[in-house]
Amino acid sequence: MQNLLSIRSYSSKPVCHSHSFNQLVLPLRGVINIRVGDFNGKVAPGECVVVKASEAHLFTADSEARFVVADMLSLPSNIALSRQVVFAINASLGSYLSFIENQLQNQINTELEKVMFETFYLLLAEQALLPKIDARVSASLAFIEQNIASSLQIKYLAKIACLSETQFKKLFKQQLGMTVMQYVTKIRMKKAQALLTHTDYPLQIIGEMVGYQELSAFSRKFSQYFGLSPTKFKK
Repeated sequence: MQNLLSIRSYSSKPVCHSHSFNQLVLPLRGVINIRVGDFNGKVAPGECVVVKASEAHLFTADSEARFVVADMLSLPSNIALSRQVVFAINASLGSYLSFIENQLQNQINTELEKVMFETFYLLLAEQALLPKIDARVSASLAFIEQNIASSLQIKYLAKIACLSETQFKKLFKQQLGMTVMQYVTKIRMKKAQALLTHTDYPLQIIGEMVGYQELSAFSRKFSQYFGLSPTKFKK
């Protein structure tokens, strides 16, 4: 057995088995119904289910559903040491799954597939292993990721989640371990850090790309978050 990434569908009839290697299943389209360990439920796009070596599991899925499946000899330590069976994946890994699907369905390139798996492994190692996210909160997270340059007001995010502002703030903190605006700031600052490192955009443009129309407001928030100004960070 070797480390392997593949695109698979699953039977609508229950199948129970185990194998000598670790396996991760990440839905691209549709959901998988799976029973493994203490988990018995659905895993949807934006999530990953971990089946560790020799662990019996049972699953079903619609024939139209598609998944990236990773057969792995070893797991990154964050996953290997965790008891979390299903976790939400971040935007970077989610985007990478689309590349994996496109590559595997269009050509065979052994060297590229090896590097692709190594990149997949590194992205896994960065996952925070957040628990399975409530669908209402998940909708707000997707909106935040896609609209980070916009004014992200709690009242509007709560509307997307179909919750009152009070219910939304409470559920969000329970699920993510931080307030809504702490999460928004975290996403904005990580993107700003990447833009400062990998692009030559002016600071004003970078600030606007992460939701700050005034350069002074961007510089102040960046300095508070990282302990140095964006100007000094970029040098």
